[in-house]
Amino acid sequence: MRTALRRFTATTLTTLALAAAPLGFTAPSIAAPSSGSPTPTTPTSGARTTGAQATSTAPAAARGTQQQFVSLSVDSVAPNAVTTSSDPFVTVGGTVTNVGDRPVEDVQVRLQRAPKVAAPAQLRTVLTSDQENFDTVGAFDSVAEKLDVGRSVPFTLTLPLRSATGASLDITDPGVYPLLVNVNGTPEYGGTARLDDARFLLPVLGLPRDPSTEDPDAAPVPPSTADPVAVTLMWPLADRPRLAAGIPGSTDEQVRLVDDGLAGSLADGGRLEQLLAAAEFATGDGIDREHKLAQSMCLAVDPDLLITVSNMTRGYLVVDDPADPTGAAHSGTGQAAAAAWLDRLKALASRMCTTAVPFAQVDLTALHRVGDPTLVARALATPADIVDGTLGVTSLRGLTWPDSGVLDAEAAASLNGLGPTVLLAANAVAGKSAQAKVPLSGGNNGGPLYAALFDVPAGTALAAVGATPQTPTYTPASARYDLTGDSRTARLQDALGAVTWQSLTARPVEDRMANPDPRSLLLVPPQEWSVDGDEARAMLSTVSTMLRSGLATSRPLADVLDRNMPTPPLDLAYPEQAVRDGAPTSVQDGASASAPEIEAVTETLVNDPQSALTPVRFTAPLNEDLLRAMSTSGRRDRDRASATVAADLRIAQVRQALDRIYGAVTVLAPGGAYTLASEQSPLLLVARNDLPVGITVQLHVSAPPEMTVTDIGDQQLPARGSRALQVPAKVEGSGKMIVDVAMTTVNGRELGEPTAVSIRTNAYGRALAVITGCAGALLLLLAGRRLWHRFRGQPDRADEGYEPR
Repeated sequence: MRTALRRFTATTLTTLALAAAPLGFTAPSIAAPSSGSPTPTTPTSGARTTGAQATSTAPAAARGTQQQFVSLSVDSVAPNAVTTSSDPFVTVGGTVTNVGDRPVEDVQVRLQRAPKVAAPAQLRTVLTSDQENFDTVGAFDSVAEKLDVGRSVPFTLTLPLRSATGASLDITDPGVYPLLVNVNGTPEYGGTARLDDARFLLPVLGLPRDPSTEDPDAAPVPPSTADPVAVTLMWPLADRPRLAAGIPGSTDEQVRLVDDGLAGSLADGGRLEQLLAAAEFATGDGIDREHKLAQSMCLAVDPDLLITVSNMTRGYLVVDDPADPTGAAHSGTGQAAAAAWLDRLKALASRMCTTAVPFAQVDLTALHRVGDPTLVARALATPADIVDGTLGVTSLRGLTWPDSGVLDAEAAASLNGLGPTVLLAANAVAGKSAQAKVPLSGGNNGGPLYAALFDVPAGTALAAVGATPQTPTYTPASARYDLTGDSRTARLQDALGAVTWQSLTARPVEDRMANPDPRSLLLVPPQEWSVDGDEARAMLSTVSTMLRSGLATSRPLADVLDRNMPTPPLDLAYPEQAVRDGAPTSVQDGASASAPEIEAVTETLVNDPQSALTPVRFTAPLNEDLLRAMSTSGRRDRDRASATVAADLRIAQVRQALDRIYGAVTVLAPGGAYTLASEQSPLLLVARNDLPVGITVQLHVSAPPEMTVTDIGDQQLPARGSRALQVPAKVEGSGKMIVDVAMTTVNGRELGEPTAVSIRTNAYGRALAVITGCAGALLLLLAGRRLWHRFRGQPDRADEGYEPR
């Protein structure tokens, strides 16, 4: 169901009811353009609205007063892709619901067809065109005499693909055909009118025999295989960031997740489980006997998902409040599901192409603007190592696939610093879809950066499939419209049509002779793809049918990366939509501020060979949190505001984590006053480190003028321990004084809270030395006099009362 131009005004209906009897819609006897149908005089629905914002094309006087009375949904299409062995009929099941404020009588539906799609752009624009373009029509089928407010009624329409004797869709050759289901009715107080419609694409990969005649022309019509396409299909396995932010690495603590949604996704019937199951089944030896589908596919795995799932297999916690990641939490329920899913993924990855995507679907243009080398390496260089280490495979390297599908020129040029790489993008050729591997201007380090250009119409249609439809960043404005009014079935049909269109549309003979190489078709769904099992299987079955029928050949992703085509350099056209879909400026600023501090903390931590927790492992989760904050996951959905809130929260939680790290190392203030026994007694202080890794610190003592303190240089504190520090000091004077003590990292960041030490000293400095000297001299004088008198036998006054014997 398309969301724009589906309503007509209650005012107009009332006018029609008062002016004349309702206009009747008569069902034509055969499906042909000449059959015609009465044209409603009321504003009608039935066309999708294109552009950045939905706008009405109803008459100016009626704008702002439009009203929708019924909603039509397509619930099933059989077959979803026609082949020579299909039934010779198309059956469409759906539902009509009264969503207005009054009953609707004489509800009727019929099936219509437009000419087959002749150009790539029409794969989208035909779905927004006027209903008059769907000029091959079937008979109306009555579904309800009266449909009350809030009530729904199902319907089923069946029409032959072709018929020599009766109404049909009049499809005579393979191709991609736009179909439309139209609903008419008479709202209370109004006249008969077209009330809603639903459009979708029907791929016809071959025509079955026409059972209405024995004419030889009614034999099955296979597709032309003279100009096959070389198909490469990316099969993404990714999820939105789930790990709670602001929690450094540990070897003995369970990870924390912000919710337990991933448990359901990994369990039987969940999104990620079904994506994996569809790939397992479709590429199995019993189905893909010649391994054509397996050769054309490549698993594209998000390393952030692997980190999360791997940690879940060891047990995990789910925080009660995502805004308080270190607060109360409860045990997660997905440990067994995570272990089973990961084992299955390992088995599948061992027998087919596997590659890594950038970490957590990070916005690569924002990453370039932040410009932190550690973040860049973590986002682009490390993912392949994570995939290899977790899955036990050697993944395909040399590919960079931005989640947005686009990249600006400066960010693209910076990729050369990572070594040879091919950019998987859609924006290297402005205004058209290309599939070749082409060099981009602006490359550095001695060579061009190549881009593998994927099919834009197909990528746009694939992104709309599933529970959470999205419009890719690279989709041009002319092909953008609100997807929420379309049923999942309709969106799936549109994707099947877009995927098969090129293989069903041969190039002119002269073009084939000039370039005999097969055309290439690179199919790229969104990295976080919300399809279910049926949708995933339908997609793989269609691609497999293309390969088996000769419409397509397998082209491994490795061939896409290795092929060097002599194409002149092309520029990247960065669309304005990429700015709206990218990481907000506030998030980029937060990452720019926190990334250097994380690096500074890492540099000051101590690498203990006896401990499994290294400084890098301890701080890596904080760097990863910054990448998760810059993720484009959820930023193309209708509720992108929630993605912004989550990103801002992650940035704040990293900041809080850094503050906790700095606060975990401090100087302990001695209780009461501290007494120095002498003028050169050292200051005795205790430094405490509550971090699970050792740290190198510097002590800063601010003493009064009468005290001189010696710098003791860098000091190492053990993990989760304390250390007594002796600070040489020299005091001149006595009494009580206050000494301020602070501790910093080696790069100057303050640790803990400064403390004030109260010192009492008994040292008197020079005065004490003079007094001591005078006392000693007096003592010597008195002792000498006494000895003198005794030597001469004279009594000494000090000996008064002494009588010699």
